[in-house]
Amino acid sequence: MIFPFTAIVDQEEMKLGLILNVIDHSIGGLLIMGEKGTAKSTTVRALADLLPEIEIVKGCRFNCAPEGPFCLECLERLEKGETLEVEKKKMEVVELPLGVTEDRVVGTIDIEYAITYGKRHFEPGLLARANRNFLYIDEVNLLEDHIVDLLLDSAAMGINRVEREGISFYHPARFILVGSMNPEEGELRPQFLDRFGLCVEVRAILDKNLRKEILKRKIEFDIEPEKFLEKWRPEQEKLAQKIIEAKRSFKEVKVSEDVYEAIVGLTSELNLDGHRGDIVLLKAAKAYAAFNQRKEVLKEDIKKVAPLALRHRFKRLPFEEPESEVKRFYGILSRI
Repeated sequence: MIFPFTAIVDQEEMKLGLILNVIDHSIGGLLIMGEKGTAKSTTVRALADLLPEIEIVKGCRFNCAPEGPFCLECLERLEKGETLEVEKKKMEVVELPLGVTEDRVVGTIDIEYAITYGKRHFEPGLLARANRNFLYIDEVNLLEDHIVDLLLDSAAMGINRVEREGISFYHPARFILVGSMNPEEGELRPQFLDRFGLCVEVRAILDKNLRKEILKRKIEFDIEPEKFLEKWRPEQEKLAQKIIEAKRSFKEVKVSEDVYEAIVGLTSELNLDGHRGDIVLLKAAKAYAAFNQRKEVLKEDIKKVAPLALRHRFKRLPFEEPESEVKRFYGILSRI
């Protein structure tokens, strides 16, 4: 049984980062940095219970959306004149373990089957399951470089293409990447770090009352998990419904010229590379406004989500302490 998301004490920024990605999948995922024992993996796994249903092509092994893009199998069905029926399937959190092989990630083409029967046979990997779902990597900074490269390629193109002995297969691979890591165990490659739309830093809770509440809830869950889940079910259902309503409305959330000015003013003054930070910040602010049942982005929304969207994109001069850039960031933010 999975510990309920709403029963996790504090760590509000981490929970918000996950919720925003459920509301708008194009935000680009979440990186969670923090020391051991701060409920990083517990929170990500708990998210599964709150995920909504999505429409997929009935019987598709790759969760293809009814409107496309399609995998090779769905395209072949269309070429034969078949009608692609639609069914609903609950989103899930797919875990990618450390030490995973390349074949386990991308899938394999059965060459022996192709030679024997003259037909292509593809065995899906984790990227197939992860299409239109969350892909979670614990200790993401310890992932082997060649697996990181595969994920970067798939994330950039939105497609997983496998070729063996002149036989190829491809399918959509549009996943929401969530990684957790302890910075003390090593840093993340810059090009991989930039792929995460949002980033949060979590720390151990020091408040005695909160620590006591964590202890009480954990013991209660361990002793009577079913009773504990039932106790928290109303809160879970309430939050799940709030997320569904936000998903329906976030595209209609309006953005004023003042908000555009505030965003580009902030990112320009921080001298950020590229435009990804601007885009992610705007999308996160819209999702946050929708989550709070508003129809227009406010400057307060920018202030709320800017640390999540920009903290891992800060630039600093040689020999400059990281804290100085963070202090400068909050100084700029306060003027919005």
